[in-house]
Amino acid sequence: MRKVLLAAAVGLLATVSSSALHAETTRIAQIRERLENANQWRDHVMVVAHRGGGVEAQRTRYPENSIAAVTASIELGVEMVELDVQLSKDGEFVVFHDSWLDRSSTCNGVLAERTLSQLQECRLVIEGTGEATAEHIPSLREMLAVTKDRIFVNIDNKLDHDVLPRIVAVAREMGMADQLVVKANLWNAERIRQMKTVLERTGDDVVFMPIMADDAVKDATFLEVATSAFAANAAELINWHQADAPMTDRGGPLFDIRARAVASRGDWHLWVNTYAIANKPGGMLSGGRGDELATLANQPGETYGFWVERGATIIQTDEPTAAIDWLTRNGFRVPYDLSN
Repeated sequence: MRKVLLAAAVGLLATVSSSALHAETTRIAQIRERLENANQWRDHVMVVAHRGGGVEAQRTRYPENSIAAVTASIELGVEMVELDVQLSKDGEFVVFHDSWLDRSSTCNGVLAERTLSQLQECRLVIEGTGEATAEHIPSLREMLAVTKDRIFVNIDNKLDHDVLPRIVAVAREMGMADQLVVKANLWNAERIRQMKTVLERTGDDVVFMPIMADDAVKDATFLEVATSAFAANAAELINWHQADAPMTDRGGPLFDIRARAVASRGDWHLWVNTYAIANKPGGMLSGGRGDELATLANQPGETYGFWVERGATIIQTDEPTAAIDWLTRNGFRVPYDLSN
């Protein structure tokens, strides 16, 4: 009898171990491992699709912040999508960039003056042409159901920071709070204190990422203070570019050798944004070395290659196809183990 019980126990243990091994080798688990262990993955550059993706070679294929765009980005192989969050009249979170509906949908007026059901009657449009699509304005819950256990989601909260705990609560109800990256601009000690207060109500199962720009943060000292205050896995770093200035040749103070040393010491990723800002100079957030240079000028090495050389291991882009293509061809995409 003891032998039978022992054999059964061993069999159960093997089954549990096999299930645990499978869970740890899923792609979402591998993305998490690379996000949490930057120093072990400096030879792999993660890609974040801005506003869910949807742009290829400066042509909009899918509406921004749409389910179609996010689905295409997942299939492409990005590690994360960035989604913009607004609040409907009846208190439901929706994924949409502007506070006004006119630019990106067939509706017009103020988003916050419509209920979720009214917003979901609005069709998303192709930017530039205004062509209406079958895509509707998705709720946050609806969009997270698409990304769950597949990729991470970077939340761009368009509301007051006090709303952040409620946004995270939606993901927590779905069992995926640990698949979110939330963020906020930091520039001094008071701002750090404010965000710590917000995050105490948000919970420690979500990843928080500081955003720091070189108009306010001038050297690596504050980088170390801010990232260590939150045990950050990454820091979003902005190298502002003015219209009359040449492209950066060094990456600015947030990508210099001291900044890279601080990142290594703290085991966090340097995150750069190469996406465009409407009606602003090309590469506004990346010292002039943005997606336009990579695609319109056909010089991806001067964009993605430049920032990789400056230590960036996460790139947020409007052109995920171009970024992944260049990074793969140049050995900066270590394949995931998808055998299970």
